[in-house]
Amino acid sequence: MILEGTAWKFGDNVDTDLIIPARFLNVSDAEELGHHCFEDLRPGFEGLVKSGDIIVAGKNFGCGSSREHAPLAIKAAGINLVIAASFARIFYRNSFNIGLPLLECPEGSFDQGERLKANLKTGEITDVSKEKSFQAKPLPDFMNAILDAGGLVALVKAKGIL
Repeated sequence: MILEGTAWKFGDNVDTDLIIPARFLNVSDAEELGHHCFEDLRPGFEGLVKSGDIIVAGKNFGCGSSREHAPLAIKAAGINLVIAASFARIFYRNSFNIGLPLLECPEGSFDQGERLKANLKTGEITDVSKEKSFQAKPLPDFMNAILDAGGLVALVKAKGIL
């Protein structure tokens, strides 16, 4: 699967409270969560982000609580991929479980507004704006299967286990 979009740059240690503020944890509608994604960290984000955009971040993206609201909000905001130097482990698993792809790329150096193209199968990320390529850790086949199905629950249902 190849994804392409415009980069939104964030730094290190972006925690789940910054992704979706705790005051919205009583919301269960994904679309509503998407309206409040990064509301306190990046006011106006909802009106600027476009469907298919990509988040690029530093180390430890998604740290903090184990809430699934954070990856749900990102996905519902229209982001189709998050690339970071590293991810908090529970955020990493929650993201794949709901069908939000992540690529870990410690050597990546991306700027706000650049056009990126990423191959989830090989892990190759191309900065189309700078004509440079980077190698992220490729996703294992089982993680790609989860993404292809639209998330873990969808995969389990498709296999007739649920």
